[in-house]
Amino acid sequence: MYYVNVQDIRLRLDAIPDLIQALDELSAVWDGSALHGLAQERLLHLAIETVTDVGSCLIDGYIMREASSYSDIIEIIGGEEVVDAELADRLKALTALRRPLVQEFYSWPRGELHPYTPELAGWLRRFSDQVGHYLQKEQ
Repeated sequence: MYYVNVQDIRLRLDAIPDLIQALDELSAVWDGSALHGLAQERLLHLAIETVTDVGSCLIDGYIMREASSYSDIIEIIGGEEVVDAELADRLKALTALRRPLVQEFYSWPRGELHPYTPELAGWLRRFSDQVGHYLQKEQ
């Protein structure tokens, strides 16, 4: 018997619309300022944490194989068809930003709009939709 903490998953998924709105707004007004750069870093980081937290909840709840890294979480939920292969590839690339954002923040190119920032809102929409469909299918 599986124990999937759907409430925890939903709490995290419910945070995605705010991230999407902020990403869309930031991309539209990007000026390279320190404020925009720091906001972008935080949005990228929150997106990574949201996706990997949801993935970890799914992995634990559905007793999928053990994840050994952030990118492995995405690989597992892609392999289990929680998300499609194209989205899994994009999310793996996103998770690769975690280390530079968290551990090497002092050298992050803060004045540049990261190429993922304008695209990330769409990825997060797809992620939320696909996780929702997976939960419906499995219950």
